[in-house]
Amino acid sequence: MAGARIVLRACTNCHLITEDDACPRCASATSKDWVGMVCVADHEKSEIARKMGITANGNYALKVRS
Repeated sequence: MAGARIVLRACTNCHLITEDDACPRCASATSKDWVGMVCVADHEKSEIARKMGITANGNYALKVRS
């Protein structure tokens, strides 16, 4: 028997990818409708993190629809 399928969601505010209905980082709603992923390992040295306004390491969606 197959295990439960994990559905990843992205925060509509900060774009953090999570499994939760509410973002654990900023408490905003999350959406299942997102595309693209960027993994930030060192937000202080990352130019992409700076351009996206990311201030913490983690996995982020490039585009999130509500």
